[in-house]
Amino acid sequence: MGNIKVYRYRWIVLAAFFLITMAVEIQWLTFAPIARAAQFHYGSQLTPGSLFNIDFLSMIYMFVFLILCIPASYVIDTFGIKKGIALGALIAGFSALGKGIFADNYKAVLLFQTGLAIAQPFILNAVTALTVRWFPLRERGTAAGLAALAQYLGIIVVMIATPFLITVGYGEKGEIVSVEGIRSMLLIYGFFTLSAGLTAAFLIKEKPPTAPSGENMERQDFIQGIKRILGLRDMQLLLVLFFIGLGLFNAVSTVIDSICATKGLSMEQSGLTGGIMLLGGIIGALIIPVLSDKLRKRKIFLQICMIGMLPSVAGLAYFTSFAPLMASSFFLGFFVMSAGPLGFQYAAEVSSPAPESTSQGVILLSGQISGLIFVARMGTEQGIKLWMVIFVALAAAAVFLTSLLKESPMIITEAEKYGL
Repeated sequence: MGNIKVYRYRWIVLAAFFLITMAVEIQWLTFAPIARAAQFHYGSQLTPGSLFNIDFLSMIYMFVFLILCIPASYVIDTFGIKKGIALGALIAGFSALGKGIFADNYKAVLLFQTGLAIAQPFILNAVTALTVRWFPLRERGTAAGLAALAQYLGIIVVMIATPFLITVGYGEKGEIVSVEGIRSMLLIYGFFTLSAGLTAAFLIKEKPPTAPSGENMERQDFIQGIKRILGLRDMQLLLVLFFIGLGLFNAVSTVIDSICATKGLSMEQSGLTGGIMLLGGIIGALIIPVLSDKLRKRKIFLQICMIGMLPSVAGLAYFTSFAPLMASSFFLGFFVMSAGPLGFQYAAEVSSPAPESTSQGVILLSGQISGLIFVARMGTEQGIKLWMVIFVALAAAAVFLTSLLKESPMIITEAEKYGL
């Protein structure tokens, strides 16, 4: 292990990746915490009873991901992380700028949002491929956690900052009568995304001159990798776990304003409820993956995350007062969102020598499919209440399924080999 060289430039690569990941997530949920205000702003441009509504601007990310998830992983595995990430980063940057320039036209916003959705899988699917190329095994959980932190930080910016970047006027009965600032808000986010995209395209390199770790770095080709991933029992269990956990998170994040509205909360309270969930995720992403790396354990921390998710989901489903809802939201974020990067790294280790971006792409695809299903069924107040109860049952199932996983053989091997 002493002959393995680790380069400081890995942190520059991770920082550039951090920025573009954060920017893409900002663009995903831009309208989620201000859905009611955006509905008023675009008003006559929307088609009642059709897909062309405010929630669809978030859902389009999930639709496009279903189509491009596997092709994006193929591009990353075949042509490398530099070309794959640069492609996504530049598409994201210019799409975000267009979204801001044409902010008052719903169809134009939808078009550029589709461009951002196309960019997303080229970035998100590259996390474990990047960590394997640049980081030693003892740091990969931490690096994946920091990459996930970028996603959560981007969403928390949206949830907390966006309501304060617009001005909403209310009538005597509490109805919205005016909305200002949406264009300036989208331009701010647009310029940030373009800057992050250019930074990522120029600073992210394919790999260091020498490998950062001692394991075999040869990988199967894309087709062989898919067959291996789908044939492994632990990967099959992980796919179900991501179907539950990531789908739940995508659904709650997308319709957070509507969930809070069923409980009588204001739009500002909706933003804070969503924001505290992301704050919990940030703290969890800084703690859980680091502990996993230090203790050379993956399974036990995945179990802890699923056990913690259960009462958190129950609280979000059944509480109606603002304070307990905030607490439930915080702990839901802490446990569910810290499980994401840990699950990505576990998948990469369990399915090796399958390509890392392929394993990550497949489990992300599982969560996007469920997210679409969940959001589609949560279109009414009754649908939201029903599915929040269903989420509690699914969380209980996830606790059981996690107990069936085996420990990562790669992390065990490293611990035994180096006496760690």
